[in-house]
Amino acid sequence: MWTVINQTYATSGSKNAWAHLKKNNTGWRRIKPSSSDGVTNVFLMLVAAKASGKQAHVVQDGDKITKAYF
Repeated sequence: MWTVINQTYATSGSKNAWAHLKKNNTGWRRIKPSSSDGVTNVFLMLVAAKASGKQAHVVQDGDKITKAYF
């Protein structure tokens, strides 16, 4: 789904990053913790979308973000 990224959040622990999605009041979604590099790459893309004010296309598996692009 195409959505605005309202906020992003990450902790110092590996594989713990989140994004708040605007579309239909989706709310906070965790980036699926498959691998540290994968979480980092998706998180950085979502941060870039937020910083640039562009929408991101987010793919979810249940309540976890698995892919994103813009």
